[in-house]
Amino acid sequence: MSLPAPLSEIPADLVSARDYERYALERLDGNALAYLQGGAGDELTCQANLQAWQEWALLPRMLRDLRGGHTRCQLLGDALQHPIVLAPIAYQHLFHAEGERASALAAGVMGGAAVLSSFASTRLEEVAEVAQGPLWFQLYWQGSGPATLALAQRAEAAGYRALVLTVDAPVSGVRNREQRAGFRLPPDISAVNLEQAVQLPALPEGGSAVFDGLMAVAPGWQDVAWLCQRSCLPVLLKGILHADDARLAVEAGAAGVIVSNHGGRVLDSQWPAIRSLASIRAELGADVPVLVDGGIRRGSDVFKALALGADAVLIGRPYIHALATAGALGVAHLLRLLREELEVTMALCGCRDLASIAPEMLQRA
Repeated sequence: MSLPAPLSEIPADLVSARDYERYALERLDGNALAYLQGGAGDELTCQANLQAWQEWALLPRMLRDLRGGHTRCQLLGDALQHPIVLAPIAYQHLFHAEGERASALAAGVMGGAAVLSSFASTRLEEVAEVAQGPLWFQLYWQGSGPATLALAQRAEAAGYRALVLTVDAPVSGVRNREQRAGFRLPPDISAVNLEQAVQLPALPEGGSAVFDGLMAVAPGWQDVAWLCQRSCLPVLLKGILHADDARLAVEAGAAGVIVSNHGGRVLDSQWPAIRSLASIRAELGADVPVLVDGGIRRGSDVFKALALGADAVLIGRPYIHALATAGALGVAHLLRLLREELEVTMALCGCRDLASIAPEMLQRA
């Protein structure tokens, strides 16, 4: 697979996440774009994720003393310069020759954290070697407790600081855009951290490949509790949209939750994650970490997420657009842009720090 050389400097017209998307669309081939840009079904959830942030308008406060303001925060015991985390995105060598190494390097340089996908195209140890900030490891259930725990322990041994167990994709979504494009991984790209595919049970006569195959080895709440009891790392559950599931996650031993619909890539017509934030925060109280992803494109979106109860946000497609455009430099520049937008939004809304961002600063548009 041949990728265009990344830009060695940032063009003057590249000033927002949307600009990075525009550049990436011009640089990536149809195969990579089908994987990156596509979602499940008619991609209604992808559209809703973007539109949902526009449902909220800012209600700023004036004339406050904001000297000494900052965007610093604490997440799972680590001090970060801002609350913007890189979400787990698989197969990043589709988009840049350095793949996940470049993304993790940029996150750390900019004082943030990154989450490495189970389906990374770089060995997790190699990513840890270049990272300059906290790394979390995203887990898919590997068909059994021992196999899942072994992968988690490998990440712990490499220095990863938390586990992110994705629970909303026991079955892959029906991604029509990928199907139409005939998406295939190039022969030199694979999930190098997974030693073997999950072994599915033999189907009974007339059985369903979904219900009697994939779902037969999918995790349940008892498996989450089992993993949380045995892991030395805090476990976040990713893919929670219902407040009752958030409560069950904490009861099972999870350290926190990530409110997410998987970027619209699994189940179409899902509820946008932002609409679940307030109810999940109310259910869990103030002390449990709650993060959110899906459709975040501006620092003002980050502000809205924090006002609705999030401790931090994750971004996905936007940083891959930046990676495809300018490698680690692009990802670092994007994070700087989003942090600066967040600072400006905070200043104009009268907030000196993240704790000052309050629900009453938002109104339904």
